[in-house]
Amino acid sequence: MQRLKLSGVDEGLSVIVSTIITGADSPDKVMEAVCRLFPGFSCEVPEEPSFPVDRNLVLAASAVPLDEFLSAIHTQRILDTSLDAMSDNLQDDSTIFHILRQAALAGKVAYPLPGKSPLGGVITIEIEGTDLADWIEAATWHTGRDTIPRRVGDDYRMQKDGEAITWH
Repeated sequence: MQRLKLSGVDEGLSVIVSTIITGADSPDKVMEAVCRLFPGFSCEVPEEPSFPVDRNLVLAASAVPLDEFLSAIHTQRILDTSLDAMSDNLQDDSTIFHILRQAALAGKVAYPLPGKSPLGGVITIEIEGTDLADWIEAATWHTGRDTIPRRVGDDYRMQKDGEAITWH
């Protein structure tokens, strides 16, 4: 059976993608990183900083398609990790999660460990919509779940420190 390709567009979801430019971050490099996984991300790009600089600028866009991001997690085969990361802060029908900006610059998806402030910053993804847990499960589905079913919040999820739970 062919995989259902979700994008978050016209699927009853509200998607906001954002990142914070601090200090000497290059706005062009930050935009390149965000747009590598979210090509539909569009906002005004601030000027390059002149030194010394002290700033915290938020770049944000709504209604951003998730198709490239979802394609990347399928290509990288990090679907169970993505299920856990995307649903870790799930409350009712909304969630918020982060991915590493440095990895995004290379077209890869990596999730920061909780409580850590990663070098290079993060991209924040906020998703809201009816039956969001079901959508996350569908967006991260793979054939291995026919053998070992996974669900949002199940006993197979990774530990809070990022360590895997052995379940085989």
